[in-house]
Amino acid sequence: MAGKKSKNSGKRSDEKSDKDAKSSKSSKSAKSEKNEKSEKSDRLSKSDYLERLQPMQVELNNLGRWLQHTRKRLLVIVEGRDTAGKGGVISAISETLSPRQCRTVALGKPSEREQGEWYFQRYLTHLPSAGEIVLFDRSWYNRAGVEAVMGFCTPQQTEDFLKQAPTLERLLVDDGLLLFKYWLTVDQEQQEERFAERAEDPLKQWKLSPIDLEARQHYEDYGRARDRMLEHTHTRHAPWALVDFNDQRRGRLTLIRHLLDHLPDVSVPAKELQFPPVAGGLKEERFGGKLKPIKSL
Repeated sequence: MAGKKSKNSGKRSDEKSDKDAKSSKSSKSAKSEKNEKSEKSDRLSKSDYLERLQPMQVELNNLGRWLQHTRKRLLVIVEGRDTAGKGGVISAISETLSPRQCRTVALGKPSEREQGEWYFQRYLTHLPSAGEIVLFDRSWYNRAGVEAVMGFCTPQQTEDFLKQAPTLERLLVDDGLLLFKYWLTVDQEQQEERFAERAEDPLKQWKLSPIDLEARQHYEDYGRARDRMLEHTHTRHAPWALVDFNDQRRGRLTLIRHLLDHLPDVSVPAKELQFPPVAGGLKEERFGGKLKPIKSL
């Protein structure tokens, strides 16, 4: 009887342990779900984002006018992991500016000829002229990031880059270039969500490449490469600014605000334009030949 009682007691103990384990697992799951919901609720809504972005875009237009007035040159380098939000923040900066003044540069794989040139050479041809803004969607820092991690350059080439980049940037800044460098930070969980979204959305699938998919396995390697890059290239004349982009809308506002706050006073009065009445009244557009506008939808 004693043995039987001990057996039943052990059984009840096992059942209690299983129950406690399930309860603990359920509690952790509920807590994780709660944290996830809280994180999503903290994200900036589209309406709030647009409301806060609009006055900043007015300031960006003032900046454009100031650059034309002073003939200053502005270069903004935007770096970060895949899916961080580089293209989105560049669009937020440029969408209300004149495309004749503001250019986006997103270079692809170097050609055979470019591979035989000095590494920085193909980037230098895209630097801004007087009164211009250039936004680099990735830049010469590819060498310290994707090229180093994925083995597209030798360790010696990476070392050479880390020595040369600060010198080059010092020369550019000494020559009057306004240089800003931003690294957009994103956690791996958020990155995976964005990769999945790109894979499912036919309007975003073009953003995915075999290299992107392979790079998913190297999150920590990219982190180490980033830290080394920052250590060697964060200088007084060309500092880095790190911006949290786990919430992309909030990240865009933070970056733009930082950019505007770290420029000189850019207030230049806009020219007052006069709009006298059109002589002879307003006309409809008419066509004398055979060609006519296509049928409207």
